[in-house]
Amino acid sequence: MIEKEFEALRQMESFTEDMFNRIIAFQEKQHPAWNPALSFDDRIKGLPLHYLMFSNADRDPAKFAPTVASYYPLREEMQRLAYWISQTGEATRVCDMYCGNGFIGSLLARELPQGNIPITGLRTNNTKSNQIESFFDAACYQFSDANYEDCACDVVFASWIPSGANPTASIVAKQPKLIIYVYTDHKNPETGDRQSGTDEMFDDLGEHYQLLDQWSVFRPQNLFHETWPDLTPNIEETRHTRVYAYKGILDIKPPESLPDTPPYDWEQELAMAQLALKAKKEIQARGFMV
Repeated sequence: MIEKEFEALRQMESFTEDMFNRIIAFQEKQHPAWNPALSFDDRIKGLPLHYLMFSNADRDPAKFAPTVASYYPLREEMQRLAYWISQTGEATRVCDMYCGNGFIGSLLARELPQGNIPITGLRTNNTKSNQIESFFDAACYQFSDANYEDCACDVVFASWIPSGANPTASIVAKQPKLIIYVYTDHKNPETGDRQSGTDEMFDDLGEHYQLLDQWSVFRPQNLFHETWPDLTPNIEETRHTRVYAYKGILDIKPPESLPDTPPYDWEQELAMAQLALKAKKEIQARGFMV
C-alpha cells in the first residue's frame, strides 16, 4: 500500500532535473513568464511553484511587490469561485480590488463563461507594482484606473489586501452580490504586522451578508527545503478563502461537481513536494535517519 502511494517518487531524479532547470531559467529571466509579448497560456506553462512562493533574487522589496503573486492558487479553488460568481447572473461585473499584475484575477477569469462575465482589475489600489508588472490574460481580464467607488461592481474579489488596510465599509456600501476574501492570519514576528489586511476585516457585515463558503490551504514549513536543501526555506502558512453572499441570493446551491480539467503546472510540483515530505516522515517514523 505504501509502495503504491509513493510510486511517483521513482521519477524524482528526472522531476528534480526539470524543476531546477525551470527555476534557473526563471531566475535568469529566460522563462516565458517574463515576456509580456507572449500569450498568457505560454507565460504560465511550466511556471515554477518556487516563484509563486518566493520572489526573484534581484527584486528590490522597497520598490516592488512579489515577483509574480503573493500566493499560489489552485485550479479547483478558481473553479469553485467561478461557480459562485456564475450563479449571480450572466452580466455580472467582477472587480479585482487589489489586482497587482492581474495574474490571479486572470486565472479566475479564465474559469468563467467567456464573454459574459468580465473581470476588471482596479490599479488604483496597488501600493507597489509586482516585479513582473503585467501578467494578465487580455482575452478575459482588463485593468481600470477608476476608484472602486466609481465602478459598477456586482462581485468584489478582495485578494491579499495590503497589511493594515480595511476597506470593509467602502466595499459593503455598494452592496455587491458576493464578496470574495482571500487572506492569511500570519503576522510578522518582529513587528506584529499582519501579512494581509487587518484582524477586523469583514467582521461587521451587518445583517445583509452571510458566509456562503469557506476553505483553507495549508503550506507546510520548508516545503522545498526538506527535500531539496539547496532551495529556500519557507515558513508555515495557512491561506483562507471566504465567500460572503448578499442576503438576496442566499438560495443558490453549492456545486455538485467541478469541471474535470488538469491542475495548473505548479500543482504538479506541489504534489511531488508534499509526497516527498510525507515519505520522509514515514521513513523517520520507522526509526531511520533521513
